[in-house]
Amino acid sequence: MKPVTRIARATLLSGALCAGLVAAACEELSEKVEDDSVGWNGGFENDRDGLPVNWLVYTPRTVPDSDFDIVLDTLEFKEGGQSLRFDVRDCEGIGGRYSPGIAQERPAQAGGTYRVSFWIRSDGADLGAKVGGISAFAGQYETVVEATGGTDGWVFVERDYPMPAEYDRIRFELSVLSPGSVWIDDVRIEPLGQGG
Repeated sequence: MKPVTRIARATLLSGALCAGLVAAACEELSEKVEDDSVGWNGGFENDRDGLPVNWLVYTPRTVPDSDFDIVLDTLEFKEGGQSLRFDVRDCEGIGGRYSPGIAQERPAQAGGTYRVSFWIRSDGADLGAKVGGISAFAGQYETVVEATGGTDGWVFVERDYPMPAEYDRIRFELSVLSPGSVWIDDVRIEPLGQGG
């Protein structure tokens, strides 16, 4: 059976209900190509329409005040056959949906501990990655890594994150905060068990 692919676009309510008559009041936050058969896709091996499958991607369409390209790089990678690269010429240094980047969330055990790991490389760009426990209306984040002015080649990052008891979803987010190029590959979030 052929996998079902859904294209989803996250929206934010801008003071009015997001319905047919007020669709102009909705602001697109990210783009996402979904395919349940692909799973986590932390190595960015699966892509469609130039986007990694199952990731929220802050694209030039959703971050219009920035100038950047999103590339699935088959020459520079740490595992599999490609990595995800952002080539940024101009952007805001705010982070989150206001800057080039990616995010993904998944169910998690409240009170459990998760190991977050990935490979990152930056040529000149400032970047930040964070992980957090979230709900529909709130979140509690910790910074996993910050880099200013780039990295010395590929850097492996690993961090254990204890989930707050009030949240049952975990979210990973990477933001590119200044011009330059950033690569990311082999993102993993693995449970370590209840309470560590």
